[in-house]
Amino acid sequence: MAGLFSPADGITLLRIPLAILFPLVSSAPVRLVILALAAATDLGDGWVARRFGGSRFGAMLDPIADKLFVAVAFAVVWAAGALTWYEVMAVLARDIVATIAFVSTLASGNATAVPARPGGKAVTLLQMLTLIVFVLGLPHLQSLAWATGAVALYAIYDYNQPFFRKLRTR
Repeated sequence: MAGLFSPADGITLLRIPLAILFPLVSSAPVRLVILALAAATDLGDGWVARRFGGSRFGAMLDPIADKLFVAVAFAVVWAAGALTWYEVMAVLARDIVATIAFVSTLASGNATAVPARPGGKAVTLLQMLTLIVFVLGLPHLQSLAWATGAVALYAIYDYNQPFFRKLRTR
């Protein structure tokens, strides 16, 4: 890891103003640009960190920026009445569990970064697709939300496999 702050951290930080902008605009084209930029910064910060080095700050900041953006974006979806609160909770289930786990490990002094896993990447992709469907007003938003929730449950299971393996070896 590099020093306290890296170029990847600057890219990650861009998601915070994007999270602020998303609910402030109502134009579908502008919201699509915001979603594209959020996705690009999510992909780009990881690439830059792997290529040029990351920082301890970035390892903590990246999941916070990710969760902040999706939480704000799905609050907009809920406020628009496009999904119920429980559908939004299903879409965000992986993020909610990850946040609780992160806060718990941070409070215990055992905070650790968990490497990305295929299930988590699939949830992120489906969350973005769900937001695109919402912004474009396309049909099947609820079906996509529930599919995202199902994949989120798998991702929660998948992320916990190393923990369960460790318990079995005790």
